[in-house]
Amino acid sequence: MVAVCLVSRTGRQLQRYDNMGRRQVVGCVPYRYKTGDGAGNVVDDIEVLVITSQKGSQGMMFPKGGWELDETVKEAALRESFEEAGVMGNVEHELGKWNFLSKSRGTFYEGYMFPLLVTEQLELWPEKDVRQRIWMSVAEAREACRHGWMKEALDILVERLSSRVQQKEETVKRPCSP
Repeated sequence: MVAVCLVSRTGRQLQRYDNMGRRQVVGCVPYRYKTGDGAGNVVDDIEVLVITSQKGSQGMMFPKGGWELDETVKEAALRESFEEAGVMGNVEHELGKWNFLSKSRGTFYEGYMFPLLVTEQLELWPEKDVRQRIWMSVAEAREACRHGWMKEALDILVERLSSRVQQKEETVKRPCSP
């Protein structure tokens, strides 16, 4: 049995800042492969998990939050996905780094985004009572997401996953050499 902390980290005493004084935040685009359509047909599409803001009135987004001094960037990404969306999985290679303006704080942040291939979805998680999570198609998530920089991260993920599929198909089509 694994013990799980059901309280989110709070405070900024361990918060990381870049050399220009921008708060560093880390997030994930949680995704999974949709394997069936409910009618017995096999589907190979991906679904992504979006969450509401804590206030619930500021649109949908991907999990993200502060990167702290006592953790690696990938540990921070996984922690934020657990705290905000209640999912665990494999944090993959960075999608990119963005500088963006926090509309609520009026300051610039430096944000890193990673794909998270979800392996477990928990029933209880720290922010369960203040956020909703919804699995969506890529098109739906792109429409619902309120942050342009997160939409760019989603586009990069889709391109990366599409190129993986294309590479696999090309490998299968190659004739065996004698």
